Amino acid sequence: MAQELQGKRIAFLFTEGAEQAEVTEPLKAVKDAGADVDIVSLEPGEIEMWNHFDKGEKIDADVAASDADALSYDGLVLPGGVANPDQLRLDEGAVKFIRSFFEQHKPVGVICHGPWTLIEADVVKGRRITSWPSLQTDLRNAGAEWVDEEVVVDNGLVSSRKPDDLKAFCAKLVEEFAEGKHEGQKAA
Repeated sequence: MAQELQGKRIAFLFTEGAEQAEVTEPLKAVKDAGADVDIVSLEPGEIEMWNHFDKGEKIDADVAASDADALSYDGLVLPGGVANPDQLRLDEGAVKFIRSFFEQHKPVGVICHGPWTLIEADVVKGRRITSWPSLQTDLRNAGAEWVDEEVVVDNGLVSSRKPDDLKAFCAKLVEEFAEGKHEGQKAA
């Protein structure tokens, strides 16, 4: 297996209700590419993921968002699920953590309902992005150009719509994380 992310450290930010496949498949992709990964959440400890509306597997969070520092990471993944980003966007530490990746021009991957957190972090204005279709009005109102495509890359920001898009999403995530910082990326 290729090791294009060897020496890179990637943060996955999510909490209860994250869509399980949108956590586990990107997690496997970046680990298989050689990255070290930290699970960041509202607090350290066990998090239950979901399979749509059913409870799923549990995974342990390594660090609280309020204690995490984007300087320690080379990229960020924001899984979807409805409940997950809705809770994260209400947490000041999580929003600040997300915003700092954009301020540092680091690549970010987001899927499904995950862009709600980007809206709260005020980092979507002028960006081309996709998401679960129900977020398109929210994203447009925040100044983004919403498109209905499997995977969209806008200067280090990788976005996809749903679990069916995970193969393309994971491939682009690894590619963008391997490229590293995108100096032309719009800061928050």
